[in-house]
Amino acid sequence: MEVFIKIAQFLLSLSILVILHELGHFIFAKVFKTRVEKFYLFFDPWFSLFKYKKGETEYGIGWLPLGGYVKISGMIDESMDKEQLKKPPQPYEFRSKPAWQRLVIMLGGVTVNFLLALILYVAILYVWGESYLPTQNVTYGIVVDSIGREMGLQNGDKIISVDNQEIEKFYSIIPDIVLNERKTMQIERDGRRMELEIPRSVIPAIIKGKSIIDARMPFSPLIVDGYMKHSAARTAGIEPGDEIVGFNGMRFEYYDEYSKKIREHNGEEVIINIRRGMEELDIPVTVSDEGLIGITHDLSQFFEFKSVKYGFFESIPAGIAKGVKTMVDYLKQFKLLFSRETKAYESLGGFITIGSIFPGEWDWYSFWNLTAFLSIILAIMNVLPIPALDGGHVMFLLYEVISGRKPSDKFLEYAQITGMILLLALLLFANGNDIIRLLKK
Repeated sequence: MEVFIKIAQFLLSLSILVILHELGHFIFAKVFKTRVEKFYLFFDPWFSLFKYKKGETEYGIGWLPLGGYVKISGMIDESMDKEQLKKPPQPYEFRSKPAWQRLVIMLGGVTVNFLLALILYVAILYVWGESYLPTQNVTYGIVVDSIGREMGLQNGDKIISVDNQEIEKFYSIIPDIVLNERKTMQIERDGRRMELEIPRSVIPAIIKGKSIIDARMPFSPLIVDGYMKHSAARTAGIEPGDEIVGFNGMRFEYYDEYSKKIREHNGEEVIINIRRGMEELDIPVTVSDEGLIGITHDLSQFFEFKSVKYGFFESIPAGIAKGVKTMVDYLKQFKLLFSRETKAYESLGGFITIGSIFPGEWDWYSFWNLTAFLSIILAIMNVLPIPALDGGHVMFLLYEVISGRKPSDKFLEYAQITGMILLLALLLFANGNDIIRLLKK
């Protein structure tokens, strides 16, 4: 069921983004009286799932969910309709329009995607507001993994600043280090201020999704409020509302100490010490291979989160600012793909990666946040100067506007084929990474 919900959210989000992207091209084509022959959600090689014709345009849904398209008369696009181009240009065709009109038509899709992201961020802030953990509220310091220790950090350290700049949101610290190529981190350890250098060697691990640091939490009170999908604790008889006070008679000050110790017993039976009302119980539980007993518990009780509510007029500039920052941050991430040092290309993912970012339960807040983010990605990817993408058409049109010379139809045809081959290779590489990661699990 969880996989089905993820797929459903992904397909709905993709459908919204594709339809609105293609609508951007469609609207400007109509404004400049350019004929649109087809408007399709998803691609339809050989056959379509649904279609109907209204006026001069055929609307339909294809069976291949790799995007969508509008087929504009007299334009060299993914349809590779050469027969039409052999005929004399007609006034309603794309190739007959002035260069600036063709440029506007081609930019229509990415423009709609950028605007959609801004509108969604405004709506999200207005409806749900914003909640985050301030760095200064990480009272018990941080807990680090092996990569964090390589940076020189220790459990209990408190992060003051990065490159002497305070980072207001705790969970923005690691992305800030990667995207802005930070060099130093200022911390407090045992009441003393220290400065640590950030080695570039840790960046590839961070990009691959290593947590590096997290907020440290006390162990107690550890109240069970539910179970994971596969729960040895539930099977053993541990109930919601029980307080776990330790295991095998051991007591802990911090939760990370408990996690580290129980992982030493992967696949073994341990005695979980619990408190149920006024009664103390010892319950044998088999620890999973991942070092878990299969419970969930509320961690927010240990931290003071900051919640910001926005009125309608306040949400507009705040939403626009969030959209612009998201776009800038994504461009910085994109730059990392071409760095051998960061090896970010190894983390490039395809449909499985994109689909997996949606939650296993339907949540409209997460859905619209992810849709806004994917809308920015779609806009940026489409504006890249690669033939077969909108950016490739824009590149040739800008050349025409500046030089006054139009590339030949034969050149544009070969460029379109080259671009489609490049995109297919990128698609195979990204989805190949997904498959390799699945096989390694």
